[in-house]
Amino acid sequence: MDLAFTPEEQQFREDIRTWVRGNLPQDIAHKVHNALHLTRDDMQRWGKILGTKGWLGHAWPKEFGGPGWNAIQKHLFEEECALAGAPRVVPFGPVMVAPVIMAFGNAEQQQRFLPGIASGEVWWSQGYSEPGSGSDLASLKTRAERVGDSYIVNGQKTWTTLGQYGEWIFCLVRTGTEGKPQNGISFLLIDMKSPGVTVRPIILLDGSAEVNEVFFDNVKVPAENLIGEENKGWNYAKYLLAHERTNIADVNRAKRELERLKRIAKAEGVYDDMRFRDEIAKLEVDVVALEMMVLRVLSAEKSGKQTLDIAGLLKIRGSEIQQRYSELMMLAAGPFALPLIREAMEAGWQGDFVGNAHCAPLASAYFNTRKTTIYGGSNEVQRNIVSQFVLG
Repeated sequence: MDLAFTPEEQQFREDIRTWVRGNLPQDIAHKVHNALHLTRDDMQRWGKILGTKGWLGHAWPKEFGGPGWNAIQKHLFEEECALAGAPRVVPFGPVMVAPVIMAFGNAEQQQRFLPGIASGEVWWSQGYSEPGSGSDLASLKTRAERVGDSYIVNGQKTWTTLGQYGEWIFCLVRTGTEGKPQNGISFLLIDMKSPGVTVRPIILLDGSAEVNEVFFDNVKVPAENLIGEENKGWNYAKYLLAHERTNIADVNRAKRELERLKRIAKAEGVYDDMRFRDEIAKLEVDVVALEMMVLRVLSAEKSGKQTLDIAGLLKIRGSEIQQRYSELMMLAAGPFALPLIREAMEAGWQGDFVGNAHCAPLASAYFNTRKTTIYGGSNEVQRNIVSQFVLG
């Protein structure tokens, strides 16, 4: 196994770095490097820039309009975007539902939905979790009843990230009750402008409405929006969740935030404290170890070898690292990390009167990363999966 990049791969990195830094709006990069609130326009503006270049679906094969990059090239692209201060690509369209449509959708569905995802024009949301059905997703109760050429959908989804912006939502719905719960689930694409769809924000500890509840009240959905076969949706969901859990690891963002942690520690005068430096060093070792794990997977994929299904393991380590760097930033800032007045921050105030502008977003980031070990399948459940299928 060779984890070193070839000269061709290094040149690819340089080309990507040059393009990203020449096309990434600096106001967006400033917000990302300082963990400031990104608006819908910020996220979609960068998505459309990538879409124009043909890189929003950077992991897509050429036959579906992607660049056809190999695993190493995809990794290098993601790393250079993260280090430059680009926002994370909103994953629900290009990273999650698009691969499902490519793998299991018919030609008409591919022609209908993929172009809008690739261009960044259409905002997708995810409808998986329900009240009482999170990590035990197979217990979901949202019902889709076939009536003629349509499905009538009734039920509720929750924790729908950025669902207030959604134009389409991909949902797991129950279409059968025979046998195991997994056997009666279907994968349905729903226009969120349909009559009967209601989105209600969930206000978080930091005052934001990043997640939402979505209600379906006799929503009529054309049967042509069913992906694959009825009652086979659990298979498609597992395929999608592997993409989500690998995405949650987000080692490239961890590398960028590690450097931000060092900047905050230096600004707050704690970088020379050896005990605090030890904590930074331990975190950096874990970030490097996570990167090596990712590179091992990429190396095996590049060489055509069979890789272990370690998406759950990547999710566990990546999410824990996100929590640790947010905790260390809070610890470094001390009392200056506590105040949080979102309205003032969005109006441009960042605590400049005390010279601690870098501290203003820390409480929000800390609260927000509490969820990372839960969403995408809780880490407790993921450890059970890893022990069963990886360790044997």
